Amino acid sequence: MTPLQTTIAGSLPKPAWLATPKQLWAPWLLEGDALAEGKRDAVRLVLDDQEAAGIDIVTDGEQTRRHFVTTFIEALEGVDFMNKKTVRIRNRYDADVPMVVGPVARRHAVFAGDAKFLRAQTTKRLKFTLPGPMTMVDTLYDGHYKSREKLAREFATILNQEARELVAAGIDVIQFDEPAFNVYMDEVRDWGIATLEKAAAGLGCTTAVHICYGYGIKANNDWKKTLGSEWRQYESTFPLLAGSKIDQVSLECANSHVPLELIGLLKGKDVMVGAIDVASDVVETPEQVAATIRAAMKFVAPEKLYPCTNCGMVPLAREVASAKLRALAAGAALVRRELQQGRGPAGPHQRIGEI
Repeated sequence: MTPLQTTIAGSLPKPAWLATPKQLWAPWLLEGDALAEGKRDAVRLVLDDQEAAGIDIVTDGEQTRRHFVTTFIEALEGVDFMNKKTVRIRNRYDADVPMVVGPVARRHAVFAGDAKFLRAQTTKRLKFTLPGPMTMVDTLYDGHYKSREKLAREFATILNQEARELVAAGIDVIQFDEPAFNVYMDEVRDWGIATLEKAAAGLGCTTAVHICYGYGIKANNDWKKTLGSEWRQYESTFPLLAGSKIDQVSLECANSHVPLELIGLLKGKDVMVGAIDVASDVVETPEQVAATIRAAMKFVAPEKLYPCTNCGMVPLAREVASAKLRALAAGAALVRRELQQGRGPAGPHQRIGEI
């Protein structure tokens, strides 16, 4: 396989005729059959954007979802969206969220139809994103189980059911989004890894977990300013993930204070290296992307390195996101050519302590 396969973390901006731009949880601007058609059209557009840019492993850009977590939860039994509670999400900001009022269960497949449509539109390898169990728990008020771990285990079972249907529809990579893994370190150790593995158990595809410092919204940006000159949250979670059955792990590298040597803690795993800053409208140059990739290659072999975005790009303008996609692919191509010419950086298997 060609090294340095590019991909994205998940979301892309929606067309202005489908949903309000640059806004999380943006309401749909169409209804009924027109909305269904609009979602399909938007999926085609983001696929075109990714393929034209040169992205290798493409996604639906989450064009059929208002939010990466709550759209999935809306399809489940046991959750009340009418009577909401205010909770602290990721220990960072308050939000009005739905309540768990009874046993959670999946009524029917949620995204299988979307996955089948997506598969019919492209011959490229496809990634589909699902919320991770811990992040689902952290986006709700639990008035029934009274235990984050118990609720997460129930969600893991539901997610596994959903993921199996996505694989049957032709999806090549299932990515579970777990930004909560950068916040609740003790819970990650005590039950987070176990519930993630339960969600990914037995899937006949590549499995991935996306862990980042969040969308480029004010609450996340303000939080990052409090983290000091080095962001070492990954230091406690990566050794646990290295021992897990998950195939790929993402991390935020572009314009971050993450010490890149922490990649060495993921020995044996594929690594999705965030080389695109989603919290800035400034479009990276291909050389800047290439520099991030080269730096990461000191700690992971190129065949196990997947240049990626830091996080989803739904809060950005469409033209900015498209330009960043092109920069990502162009930067990876630069380094790929260097590897073919034998000019790649030395020491792709270095570990912490060897630098």
